[in-house]
Amino acid sequence: MAAHQTPPDRVPSVPELIRRSRYEVIPLKEAAEKVLEFVPKDVELTVTVSPAKGIEPSFELAETFAHEGYSVVPHLSARLVRDRGHLSEIVARVAEMGTRDVFVVAGDADEAAGSYEGAAALLRDLKELGHPFERIGITGYPETHPLIDVATVRAALAEKAPFADYIATQICFDPNVTVRWINEVWAGGVHLPVYIGLPGAVQRAKLLRVSTRIGIGESVRFLRKHGNFVTRFFQPGGFSPDKLIKGLGPVIADPAGKVAGFHIFTFNDLDDTEAWRQKKLLGR
Repeated sequence: MAAHQTPPDRVPSVPELIRRSRYEVIPLKEAAEKVLEFVPKDVELTVTVSPAKGIEPSFELAETFAHEGYSVVPHLSARLVRDRGHLSEIVARVAEMGTRDVFVVAGDADEAAGSYEGAAALLRDLKELGHPFERIGITGYPETHPLIDVATVRAALAEKAPFADYIATQICFDPNVTVRWINEVWAGGVHLPVYIGLPGAVQRAKLLRVSTRIGIGESVRFLRKHGNFVTRFFQPGGFSPDKLIKGLGPVIADPAGKVAGFHIFTFNDLDDTEAWRQKKLLGR
């Protein structure tokens, strides 16, 4: 059983899921300083990869966090990996960080740097090359992917699942869609624990702006169309994930242990997000 997966017939509490959750960090200049100031060492960190900046800034930041004693989950962006030789070099570098968990994504680069057009081919080569990782994560899209049609996304998930230990989803502001998607994935035979993607406690304008840029426009349109929904989901001054978590109740309560935790997109607003997390750990 993968780490952090809930045993069957044991329903986790929300504080327990919050404790298992991870923070996604964007490799910008202030990221390391903010993490060191606001984030406790028991919080797992994932570090994104920018197609514009390439792999190096992300790996440098991941190495910094690992050196400081954090558990780090680097993103491996397939479309930025040139070939098997380059992949071997990356695996060795990640192993030197002491990490045992990687998150494999296709990446949004317009053109692949080499032979990997998507995550599935890289996952196959990882297995053939041999690797030191205890866990490998893959992406899930409860909504339509901004660049790929629904049928292709579903086929890709089925192709990647045999090489993976968990799924981390993109943000979806409609919890009913997320619940339905997870149940459909499991009903289809992919029994991987899911880290549900949630925004952290982020300022409203920033969240809507960044959400559109990273390709969750369907959710943004949903928010804008349902004015009362916006009122309920946004607190004065910013967003709170609480209402989303409440709406996810049916799948959280599933005794099959479908939910491993939350994949929290911090957008580097780490002070407010950590303050929110601490309240949730206390059951508030």
